[in-house]
Amino acid sequence: MASAAVSYPVLPEGFAFGVSTAAYQIEGAATEGGRGPSIWDTFAAEPGRIIDGSSGAVACDHFHRYREDVELMAGLGVDGYRFSIAWPRIQPDGSGRANPDGLAFYDRLVDALLERGIAPMATLYHWDLPQPLQDAGGWRNRDTTDRFAEYAALVGLKLGDRVAQWIPVNEPNVVTMLGHAVGQHAPGHRLLFDALPVAHHLLLGHGRAAAALRTTGAKAIGTAANHSPAWPATDAEPDRQAAQLYDTLWNKMFADPVLRGRYPEGFAELMPGPVEDDLAVIAAPLDFYGVNYYNPTRVADPATTLGSDIPEGIALPEQMPFTLVPVEGYPRTEFGWPVVPDGLRELLVSLTEEYGAALPPLYVTENGCAYADVPGPDGAVHDPDRVSYLDGHLRAVAEAIAQGADVRGYYTWSLMDNWEWAEGFTKRFGLVHVGFDTQRRTPKDSYRWFADLIAAQPGRS
Repeated sequence: MASAAVSYPVLPEGFAFGVSTAAYQIEGAATEGGRGPSIWDTFAAEPGRIIDGSSGAVACDHFHRYREDVELMAGLGVDGYRFSIAWPRIQPDGSGRANPDGLAFYDRLVDALLERGIAPMATLYHWDLPQPLQDAGGWRNRDTTDRFAEYAALVGLKLGDRVAQWIPVNEPNVVTMLGHAVGQHAPGHRLLFDALPVAHHLLLGHGRAAAALRTTGAKAIGTAANHSPAWPATDAEPDRQAAQLYDTLWNKMFADPVLRGRYPEGFAELMPGPVEDDLAVIAAPLDFYGVNYYNPTRVADPATTLGSDIPEGIALPEQMPFTLVPVEGYPRTEFGWPVVPDGLRELLVSLTEEYGAALPPLYVTENGCAYADVPGPDGAVHDPDRVSYLDGHLRAVAEAIAQGADVRGYYTWSLMDNWEWAEGFTKRFGLVHVGFDTQRRTPKDSYRWFADLIAAQPGRS
């Protein structure tokens, strides 16, 4: 039971609380059960790509320990679990018949979740493209959208009767920008604006996978879009214009096609065609819109003298028509990201006002923080900064609802410490501490706080 001495954020009755993970970051078993290589296996094997030289080959060994992890979720009392399905586990070559061992793993996972009363929210693509598809051009190749629809149908036929919510593509803007424009993520390309076809094909892949899932009887289909409020560095017009351009590239170029069926002005002609036909597929109605939020972004015109220190972690080339500068005056996470809970309220309210009736119900599908958590002398992991972070952001969600945003759920990132992409094992986001050498799971103070928060909500006993 929650302590009466603690004041928790209060969300509406029926509000869904959950946790999120991604396959390559937790599963391990990279060569087991018929799984083929992904672009992240290849990327991690290239010297200098991952800060600590590690990979997700073992990660949190969730493939073998999923039942233990489901019990940790049950202990939290969460309503849902957002996980991703590893495409290379289902189609090792990126096409053809489904690998039965791969499907069987997710079949067991979904059943284990349902046995504990946890609704599965499945993401089809959380960045782990099968390497054979990358060898054929990856997301620069329109044929990849055909393969993605085929993969979606195979998974939907197996799991569609039990998965409550589906997300075809996680954060297409991050895949485009960090993976293909600036090269910080797999596959490591530095194409700058020549990466725009990747954005279009990811969006088309989303639409085609959503249509394929519908044919299998999928219950609810949404998305998980990374959004960041774009703040001009100053009130000067050049900075305001730079912030507007960044907002268009990071936010609207991906939201507008899905929600409005069109690209922002000037972008449709830059995309591979047939654009109008594709937009009709991309804009098929959704049942929910997922928002991944970590921090706002402060943007300046490159001609300013504010400098280009970028604690938010995106190293942009000098050729870009804007510069990212620090968001000052806020505490920072271990990643250097500013902790700005009100940015989440701003984002949820602004999406509601911007898209109006075109916006389906909202879910926060990722929100979390990295801190250097270590077990203390008592064996416990005390993470007061994460508790403060979660408290502040959930209060921001409650305020956004009070201001008219139709937010139905909040999924924190992440259930447990994991392999954090290019940062390897150096950043810990979890409610549960993982000893990567032993695979021992230790719930942190934030785990207990989150469990008490959920228990304290209206209508829960």
